[in-house]
Amino acid sequence: MSDLSECKPKIAISACLMGAEVRYNGGHKEARLCSRTLRDYFEFVEVCPEVAIGMGIPREPIRLVGHPEHPEAVGTVNPEFNVTARLAGYGEKMAGELTDICGYIFMQQSPSCGLERVKVYQANGAPVTGGGRGIYAQAFCAAHPDLPVEEAGRLNDPVLRENFITRVYAYSAWQHLLEQGLSRRALTEFHSRYKYLLMAHSPQHYKSLGKLLGNMGQTDPVELGPRYFSELMAALKKCATRGTHSNVLQHISGYLKQAISAEDKQEMVHVIGQYRLGIVPLVVPLTLLKHHFRQHPDPYIAQQVYLQPHPENLSLRNAI
Repeated sequence: MSDLSECKPKIAISACLMGAEVRYNGGHKEARLCSRTLRDYFEFVEVCPEVAIGMGIPREPIRLVGHPEHPEAVGTVNPEFNVTARLAGYGEKMAGELTDICGYIFMQQSPSCGLERVKVYQANGAPVTGGGRGIYAQAFCAAHPDLPVEEAGRLNDPVLRENFITRVYAYSAWQHLLEQGLSRRALTEFHSRYKYLLMAHSPQHYKSLGKLLGNMGQTDPVELGPRYFSELMAALKKCATRGTHSNVLQHISGYLKQAISAEDKQEMVHVIGQYRLGIVPLVVPLTLLKHHFRQHPDPYIAQQVYLQPHPENLSLRNAI
């Protein structure tokens, strides 16, 4: 498996989040998590659809009006100013060009880039309950349904942040696999490495994907691959819980039962129990497990993505 510290996946991002002064008022919405912390680990591609379609800086702000499923993007001052088709067209254009990205971070609440709960106004001026999705984001995401996407604001939640970055690295690993060529063996080995990560995120998908590959028979892996990957990404989108993580930690610790002492086993059970109860973060039982596996290596466990799905220095499991 490629060294995560050397692998720099490409992520598209709303330009204002990186500090670019491209907003309607000439300002930015810098998200320091992205512009300072994550930029060491990812290659960011900055995009501002409103500037790209020719709207100036500063400019008249736009808002969404009409049906929340199919809103129109119009000027807040001049409702005759309608950029819906241009924003959607640019979303489709960028979806065709940005084929090498492994994730996308969007600006929340934006009528062009917001992913959910963007205000959509009715004819009487009142916002629709629940809101909608930005025009550009809708067009882009429709073309890349499996791509990990998230809003910058939600990345402040440590569980959602860890989940998104786990998916970005999984997406990147799949792209590497496709470059090397899909074979039955490659697909089986890939799935084997993701076994415990899948079990932590979605035990149901873990079972269904196992069945899918178990029944592969003579099916062409190139045909089966996209279906497998879509299900994998759907599984990883589900946030792992303390319960599912604890279950996986117990499974993995089972590989040590012949190697470690009764006292060490007791300590392992105790630490996993503390994690399950919320007393310690996930990094604590994982560090203990890794310590024992350094002393008693197991080739099957060594290849498990679960133990290190993203660079250790990001410290994402210290807060969950």
